[in-house]
Amino acid sequence: MSRLFSVETRQPWLIVRFASRWRTVGWSLTHPGFAAVDTIAWLEVCDADLPLGVDPIDLLNRRLDAAGLGGALGLMTARDIRRHHCAMAGDGEDQAEALVTLGLTNGAVLCSDGVPRNVMTATPVGTINLLVAVARPLSEAALLEALSMATMARTAALLAEDGRIVGTGTDCIVIACPASDSSEPDSFAGLHTPIGQAIVTAVFQATRLARETWEHENPQTLALSRSIRPA
Repeated sequence: MSRLFSVETRQPWLIVRFASRWRTVGWSLTHPGFAAVDTIAWLEVCDADLPLGVDPIDLLNRRLDAAGLGGALGLMTARDIRRHHCAMAGDGEDQAEALVTLGLTNGAVLCSDGVPRNVMTATPVGTINLLVAVARPLSEAALLEALSMATMARTAALLAEDGRIVGTGTDCIVIACPASDSSEPDSFAGLHTPIGQAIVTAVFQATRLARETWEHENPQTLALSRSIRPA
């Protein structure tokens, strides 16, 4: 199984490159909605980088330009970018590859009435940034369906084995696929399709591994999340 993108770790940057411009959908700071890029870059930040009054979009764009990454789809994380996790599933044009950075200090649990409650009293920097690349071209509708598959699998991985945190206030998911050639892009990417199943498997495995690593490094926050009663 060949990789769908290359990965370079150059702190404070985690850089993903495609062989050509790929179509994306997501809610990143720099390229929200539908876009086309050949590079996706995570910037590692800390609380001191984002004091009150600092515009995170402006900060990210300036850092991208300074690093020679202008035009890249930018993401920000407080996680050590060396702690990224990847998983692949499927094969051929039905292959999916997920890459995630995960920090849950900004996480929330859901109470029994569905109201989210932050684990920490303060809200430090912490987020889940997830990229999912698929090998086949997808229509806009299928890209959105793929986004729902990735969201479902990510949340399932967070809740597996007595997990309580369902996400953070600053999570971001990006789906990427190659631009279509002369053929029509696929119109569906749900659970009934091989590509949808590959997305779910890759995302679940990558997120589960990232969560295990983070929980091992942050036992106090993990204990806090499990002490919150579903009132």
